[in-house]
Amino acid sequence: MATTVLRPRTTAAPVLRTHKVPRLRHLAPNWYASVMGTAIIANAGAALPYQLPGQRVACQLLWALSAVALAVLLTARAGHWLHHRDQARAHLLDPAVAPFYGCLAMALLAVGAGTLTVGKYLIGTGAALAADTVLFTAGTVIGLVMAVVVPYLMVVRHKVEASQATPVWLLPVVSPMVSAAVGPLLVPHLPAGQAREALLLACYAMFGISLLATLLLLPLVFGRLIVSGPLPLALTPTLFLVLGPLGQSTTAVNQLADVAPGAVDAPYAGALGAFAVVYGVPVMGFALLWLALAASMLVRAARDGMGFAMTWWALTFPVGTCVTGAAGLARHTGLDAFSWLAAALFLGLVTAWLLAAVHTLRGLFAGRLLPAAQAA
Repeated sequence: MATTVLRPRTTAAPVLRTHKVPRLRHLAPNWYASVMGTAIIANAGAALPYQLPGQRVACQLLWALSAVALAVLLTARAGHWLHHRDQARAHLLDPAVAPFYGCLAMALLAVGAGTLTVGKYLIGTGAALAADTVLFTAGTVIGLVMAVVVPYLMVVRHKVEASQATPVWLLPVVSPMVSAAVGPLLVPHLPAGQAREALLLACYAMFGISLLATLLLLPLVFGRLIVSGPLPLALTPTLFLVLGPLGQSTTAVNQLADVAPGAVDAPYAGALGAFAVVYGVPVMGFALLWLALAASMLVRAARDGMGFAMTWWALTFPVGTCVTGAAGLARHTGLDAFSWLAAALFLGLVTAWLLAAVHTLRGLFAGRLLPAAQAA
């Protein structure tokens, strides 16, 4: 009798296929600098002592552009972490890339500030306040986390030498200063009393965190330049990153002084107003010195054949913070010289943004900035 062998019916197990987007593999956190550089034009333009016809509309359009760019980039970076986790982890362990995680916080904060200063004319004050509250909270939390995580990785995981010090190292510790500078926008919207005073003093605490951390790192950067010579051509624009903590801290003390009378008692409010000038003027002076040095090095690099890189965006946001810092000093001193300085710096900011934006778009369309061919 023949034996019939019953073979179990095999059903092909469902295969979960993850659709990878090749171009996202090389999307590093430094792309957030383009959002920062766009948002700061709107913020700086709104803060200028001189307002030309159509200027507010232009600032609104740039804010809208920065908000859209932020949304697109957040989505793309989420895809990067979802589909290319190995590369995302490699970025965190790369001492040349990890500091750029501070740009995420600053992009959120810059767009949030623009929402409450110029975006409110498009979406309404209520919606603008809600959006800025969310963006400020997220940006501040991320910024404080990265101010700890990235230096921790530099100490225990990254293998770096003094000769590798660049201004990029400042990025993680600058983001709390951005929170200190844009936080005052929310102070008047809080209930009078404990809430306002708590946010005001929290902003001063973040001012101290960033300032002292910058004072620890800046000597390493300057010492590297003196001992080892100029930075590589592609990194030369990052010299302008030093302007970030200088201009942003000047902006912060002036913004905080503006809202201090409604948050703390008169003796302290008056002292904070005086501190804005006593601190801001010398720091702005050093910022102008560093601007001259960085510009000289940039001209030298251009003559030596410096090509476009995403580091060109370093020419935007830091300069914009000096615009808002000079505008704040103009308010508190009444000197026309600071108004002229803010206007001159703003013209330089717009020029740098146009150059960076045009070259970035060209690089994207040509496939040079996010090459799909290398994404296997």
